[in-house]
Amino acid sequence: QEKLVESGGGLVQPGGSLRLSCVASGFSLEHYAIGWFRQAPGKEREGVSCISSMQGRTYVADSLKDRFTISRDNAKNTVYLQMNNLKSEDTAVYYCAADRATVCSDVFKASDVFQASDADDIKYWGKGTLVTVSS
Repeated sequence: QEKLVESGGGLVQPGGSLRLSCVASGFSLEHYAIGWFRQAPGKEREGVSCISSMQGRTYVADSLKDRFTISRDNAKNTVYLQMNNLKSEDTAVYYCAADRATVCSDVFKASDVFQASDADDIKYWGKGTLVTVSS
C-alpha cells in the first residue's frame, strides 16, 4: 500500500528550527515531485514548497523562502522541509504530498488546495505532522 508518512513536528519556541521528514512506503519517491502544504487552525490548506523528482528544482512560497528549504534524498526515499526562525504564524499541521508528475505543478502555489482547479494533481497525501510555535 502506497503511503507518505511525515515526522519531525513538535513544539518549538519562536526563532527555533525544525526539520520535517516525509518518507514514502510502497512506492519510490524518485518518480514524483514532492511537496508540502500546511493548514493552520480554522484556515485553508495552503501550498508551502515543492521539489521536482530529477533535477531537484525547488519552489518555496515567497513569504517563506528566506526561512524554509526543501530537499530530497532519493536513496532514503525521503523529502525534507527545513524550517528556520519559526514564527507563531507557522503553527499548523504540515502535510506531505506527491504530485502525479515529475515536476511541481501549480497546485503547490495554491492558497486553498481543495478549491484549486488542479487539486487532482496530488496523487498521495500524508496524514500530517503538527508544528506548534509558542513560547
